[in-house]
Amino acid sequence: MFASKGFRISALLATLIMAFSLVAVDTAQARRGGSFGSRGMFTQRSVPATPAAPRVTPPVQRTMTNGTQQNANRVGAPMARPSLFGGFGGALLGGLLFSGLFGMLFGFGFGGFGGMLALLVQVAIIGLIVAFFLRRRQRPAVAGGGPLPYQARNPSPNYGGGPAAASTPRSNASRRAGARDQIGITDADLAVFEKRLAELQDAYSREDYDALRRITTPEVMSYLAEELAENAAKGVRNEVYDVKLLAGDVAEAWRENGTDYATVAMRYESRDVMRDRTTGQVVSGDDRVTQTAEVWTFVRRPGTNWLVSAIQEA
Repeated sequence: MFASKGFRISALLATLIMAFSLVAVDTAQARRGGSFGSRGMFTQRSVPATPAAPRVTPPVQRTMTNGTQQNANRVGAPMARPSLFGGFGGALLGGLLFSGLFGMLFGFGFGGFGGMLALLVQVAIIGLIVAFFLRRRQRPAVAGGGPLPYQARNPSPNYGGGPAAASTPRSNASRRAGARDQIGITDADLAVFEKRLAELQDAYSREDYDALRRITTPEVMSYLAEELAENAAKGVRNEVYDVKLLAGDVAEAWRENGTDYATVAMRYESRDVMRDRTTGQVVSGDDRVTQTAEVWTFVRRPGTNWLVSAIQEA
């Protein structure tokens, strides 16, 4: 029975499905949402922890920034993550899998009960090898070449080549950031960041597209417009009000091709509810004050005001 043509084809298909499903486990974790926008050459880097956001924030998930070339040009760019089928592990896995498959196809190997037992043993070995390599790919970023925490980077270069701002005294938040602030964020800058936080939440709640365009980059505006359109299609409105900044810290600031970037961790309180557009009743969320920690990135070109260029969950 085990040597029949039908059994060989069925075993071949079952083995292929099993192997490819194991390999696909690592890629099935990708999901949409969480954060959006651009941080220039740091878009695909994690954001360092600060007192306002004590955990390292993962890289921006939804972005229009092409990170391939920027990764190559970035200081301390991580090495490419090795392929699951590369090196010795790939050779061993390929040998175990394809030698058995081709042997079965051409009428030798996996014959009788002993051959079937050998197939099961090889499948088990393949599973162990795949699990080993998946664990290696999920190691911390420094070992695996993924997004690096800030401590693994070299903070000393003046990113973009521009001189750090020295004409205006640094803010306390800038001094706490130390070498991570390459441009010297001032108290006036921090006041603008706090103002942008309140302005964006208010304009978003009122669905004021013109007000949102004035304070955001076109990329961020596109994501906000998409969210507002989805809410409208569902017959709901997201309202965020009573916004009050509790703490803010400069995570990093730099100059890139003559453009200033500042990534700021902000912890604030607000009321965040989803209401029915017709009745005004709350359909999700509690109409009470809650705290939120987020990382916002602002961009400023010469002679212009700070604009919101990225928002990330912290």
